[in-house]
Amino acid sequence: MPRYDLSGQIALVTGAASGIGRATALALAEAGAAVVVNHRGPADSPVDVVDEIRRRGGTAVAESADVSNEAAVQAMFARVIERFGTLHILVNNAGLQRDAPTDQLSLADWRTVLDVNLTGQFLCARAAIREFLRRGVERERSPAAGKIVCISSVHEHIPWAGHANYAASKGGVKLLVQTLAQEFAGRRIRVNGIAPGAVRTPINRAAWESDAALTDLLTLVPYGRIGAPDDIAKAVLWLASDDSDYVTGTTLIVDGGMSLYPGFGEGGG
Repeated sequence: MPRYDLSGQIALVTGAASGIGRATALALAEAGAAVVVNHRGPADSPVDVVDEIRRRGGTAVAESADVSNEAAVQAMFARVIERFGTLHILVNNAGLQRDAPTDQLSLADWRTVLDVNLTGQFLCARAAIREFLRRGVERERSPAAGKIVCISSVHEHIPWAGHANYAASKGGVKLLVQTLAQEFAGRRIRVNGIAPGAVRTPINRAAWESDAALTDLLTLVPYGRIGAPDDIAKAVLWLASDDSDYVTGTTLIVDGGMSLYPGFGEGGG
C-alpha cells in the first residue's frame, strides 16, 4: 500500500464492516487517519475491522447507523464531531442490491435500493459538507477543507437488465458527485467517485463463488481477474490524499477493463 500521510485526519467510512468498506477503513488507518467504521448492526455488536485497526496500532471506533435515515445520519455525525472535534474525509460506501426483472420489481425494493445507495450518499455528503464549511481549511493537515469519495459502480454508465433500481441509483451517484464538486470546489471541498467493476465482495458472491460463475464473469473482464477490495481501497486512499488535490468532480473507473465492452474486442462477434 502506498505510504500516504493522513495523520491527524478523521475519516468516516459507511458500510465498513465488510468488503470494500472494510478494506478502505484498514487502508485509511494504515495511512494514519482515525477511522469511524459505520455499520448497520446493533450499536453494541463487535465489528472486527475496528479490532483489527486497533491491533495494528491505529485509532478506530464503530458507529451504527442506517444511512438512509436522516435522523440517524445527523446523530452519527454529531457523535463523531463531539468525539473527534471534526471530520476530514467521508467515504460513501454503503450499498445493497434487491434484484428482479423490472416487471417483477416491487416498489419496496425499488425504494430500499434508492434510499440506501443514493439518498444515503446525499445525507452523509450533506452532513460532511456542513462540517467542512464550518471548519474551513486547516493547512497543517490538508489544502482541502474536506474530501468526499463516493463508491459507485460501472453500472453508473453500463445498463444492467434485471437491476433497474441498482443501475438507477448508481447513475444518480455519478451526477451527485459532479454536482457537489461543482457546487463546493470554490470552498476547497473535493468530491470524487470510484466506479468498481467486478469485485470479490459479499454483495455479489453468487457471481464468483463457483468455478462456473467465475469463468462466466471473467468473460466480461479483459484483464483476466476479478477485483479485490484492496484494489478499490488503494484508489480511495489516493483520492483522500493530497496527491490528488487537483482532482474533483471525476469518477475513477477501477474495473479491469469491464467498461471497455470486451465483446467488441474482436469486432463484436
